[in-house]
Amino acid sequence: MSPKVSQRLDIESLRTLCAIEDHGGITRAADYLGLSQSAVSHKVKRLEISLDCALLCRRSNAPLFTDAGKDLLVYAKRILGIHDEALRSLSKSPLRGSINLGMTEDTTCSDLSQILTRFTRLYPGITVRAQVRQSLDLLQMFTAGAIEIAIVQVFQHDVRPTDIVLFEDRLHWVKSPDLDLDLSDKVPFLSFDENCFYRRWAMDIAQEQDSIFRTVLECASAAGIVAGVNAGLGVALLSGRHVSADMEVIDAAFIAPPSVASVIRVSRKSRDPATEALVSEIKNEISRRRKLRVI
Repeated sequence: MSPKVSQRLDIESLRTLCAIEDHGGITRAADYLGLSQSAVSHKVKRLEISLDCALLCRRSNAPLFTDAGKDLLVYAKRILGIHDEALRSLSKSPLRGSINLGMTEDTTCSDLSQILTRFTRLYPGITVRAQVRQSLDLLQMFTAGAIEIAIVQVFQHDVRPTDIVLFEDRLHWVKSPDLDLDLSDKVPFLSFDENCFYRRWAMDIAQEQDSIFRTVLECASAAGIVAGVNAGLGVALLSGRHVSADMEVIDAAFIAPPSVASVIRVSRKSRDPATEALVSEIKNEISRRRKLRVI
């Protein structure tokens, strides 16, 4: 059936609907959008009248959205994405510049990669040079001014108030079920490399308990450490996303490691319109999704 001539999908009403989903209700969406609750409700009502169907469930203890509302959200995100992309790409004052960006292996396999791809399409005049390194290496480069933006993993207690948190994770002690571990002897340890902050923490805590670690494998790739664990070479500290059902989690055998967070750290000295545009793009996605996914 063809849509009626009077039917229209208002862009700002669609944006409001997405905000309701992102923030979990009309009240929080209104706070985020800087609107009154009645204004938010009115925008939703306009969509419902235009489409002649209910989009929100208004019964207590019911899901937030009706089936029609869930279907519209899928289209709304696509419409808003192409709408905003068109506005940016056709801007009369296109941004130009370059950004030196450092990121860890984990963040290359996240929603962030898709954001960077879209950013370079929206801002063809901005050149982004990305380097993939270990977190400690990136932080040294950041301090030295070699990169303007560092996307790194840090312990949660080291997160700064100015950091943008992408996602959080827990660390686990793991080994292969086939590895017989003798805690009275030196424990074979698999490390990313000598600049791995997991390794530095493990070596420090080894002084606080009877276990002494002996590094038997150094590898810059998470895939290499995972392969070493599965082969039974030794014990490793891995973030939750790398722990598989084939591994044995042995957290009780050692001191519990701190939780970690992947964050964006931006240099205050080198802030320019290009850098601000990229940071803004990432912040907007975080506000929409609440937290970025690791793929």
